[in-house]
Amino acid sequence: MDRKILTNLILAAALACAAPEYISAQEYTSTPVTVSKEKVRVDGKICYSHIVKEKQTLFSIAKAYGVSVDDIYASNPSLKESGLKKNSIILIPSQEALAAKGANADAAKEEVAAETAEAVKEEPGEEKKEEVREGKRKQTIHTVKWYEDLDMIAEKYGVTVEAIMEANNLTGRKLSKRQKLVIPEPGGTEYTAAPVQEDAAADAVETTENGTTGDNPPSVESDSAEDYWVYTPKEEVKVTLILPMKASTENVSRNNMDFYSGVLMAVRDLADTGISTELNVYDSSDSSHPVTGEDLESSDLVIGPVSSGDLTRLLVSASEISSIISPLDPRAESLAYSNSNFIQVPAPQMAQYQDLVEWIREDTVPGDTLLIISEKGARATEATTQMFQAAEASGMTFIPFSYSILEGRDITEPLTSIMTATGTNRVLIASESEAFVNDVVRNLNILVYNKLSVILYAPARIRNFETIEVENLHNTSLHASLGYLTDYESEQVKSFLLKYRALYNTEPTQYAFQGYDIATYFISMCSRYGSDWMKKLAESEKEMLQSTFRFIQVEDGGFVNKGIRRLVYGPGWSVTKTR
Repeated sequence: MDRKILTNLILAAALACAAPEYISAQEYTSTPVTVSKEKVRVDGKICYSHIVKEKQTLFSIAKAYGVSVDDIYASNPSLKESGLKKNSIILIPSQEALAAKGANADAAKEEVAAETAEAVKEEPGEEKKEEVREGKRKQTIHTVKWYEDLDMIAEKYGVTVEAIMEANNLTGRKLSKRQKLVIPEPGGTEYTAAPVQEDAAADAVETTENGTTGDNPPSVESDSAEDYWVYTPKEEVKVTLILPMKASTENVSRNNMDFYSGVLMAVRDLADTGISTELNVYDSSDSSHPVTGEDLESSDLVIGPVSSGDLTRLLVSASEISSIISPLDPRAESLAYSNSNFIQVPAPQMAQYQDLVEWIREDTVPGDTLLIISEKGARATEATTQMFQAAEASGMTFIPFSYSILEGRDITEPLTSIMTATGTNRVLIASESEAFVNDVVRNLNILVYNKLSVILYAPARIRNFETIEVENLHNTSLHASLGYLTDYESEQVKSFLLKYRALYNTEPTQYAFQGYDIATYFISMCSRYGSDWMKKLAESEKEMLQSTFRFIQVEDGGFVNKGIRRLVYGPGWSVTKTR
């Protein structure tokens, strides 16, 4: 049996048989768009008044009306923040309105096209340049592409962002597609500001240094060739997804199916932004390798498999040019230290402990006391060891305190004797035992009622302990460092929830959020920076729906995510995300 699922339809069929409550994203069809008969005049321009129906997209609406997505955004500025909403009314510019807008730019378009054609004719091997009237020097004119920002353009030509902004009289960093920019000479001080052009000719030819047209950036002379790298964006990204979904069995892996559903959502949303994805899905349920080395090498990035063992076996058969992304297992972190092509996405436990210690350092003022409480007589777990290591590495002074759970009823007095009565007592519990952690929290709660100032710092695990009274966490002002945290007040999260429910008729789990975050981030990185996207990974921190991606390259190895989110339990049952 061929384990490779060549199309998502095959997997969707297996999913439908094994888990009827799931609805495959491949069964999603957008609602047909009918051109409205209602027209309104806004700011002197005639626009259609379109009522958004369920499952309609900006792309399908733009196509029906014969306009671009950018045209719709221009007429509805709030859309970029709020997104499409069912039954909302949006304005679609009519062809008359677009023609009126274009008339104002016709002269500029003809001039651009003529100058470009002349540049191609006279200087076929050079980037199009304009003569500066005040001097004899020629300058480069750059046409902004959809994926570019000022940082990319500045890096491309070896100049500073500030120089480009000054040369073009820019007051902000926002650019529009096909905007014309004057690129000053590296190190130069003289330039002529570029004219403002909202819409350049769609078919204007842009030549590069090698005489070709398109998106190939020119090479730039630099004092240090090692500090400069030319990135060639990709219009289509090839992704290999390997998950133990057990799609052909009765025991379908719900978590991995949820992850896969999130990936499909990301691919769909990225398509609306112009990023195309070729997604090849493999079911690795029997822990074998359903994907060949050739398949891996031809992929721009590989997501999965899940377990540390399966990832280890995959790395043996994968060449170093294959980018392997570990999606779910925090214990796979160690593989990054021996494989330069490995990317660990789930933040390891040690990252949580290090963040807690750093958080304490940030909050501590003179007169505060730091206590680290551990269980007497208990076996030293890896978590306990790592917490003490993180505290010792910080250089902060702390008081270690240990007691057994049998001593819990008589421990408040000894604790009080080592605490400060005037400052804040910051407490870190070095234990993963629910019974012991519960006892410590109970005793800290008593001390709070005794008018001592106490703040408890803990990793994410404490929120899963069912025996701890939540009120005690609020009373002790729990400060928790988390690898995952979904802010349901976020507009991006709300938008995701609505679309996910519409597609799958169910609520997304943290696995669905994780699939969406990973696919969105890495496919976007590859599309923007091309085959060498990993070179930009360490400087591309990003807040996703439930995760923060902040990748650190380990010595002689791959990348590990150190992005941690912070949560504070406050008075009045408040729970606040602070980072």
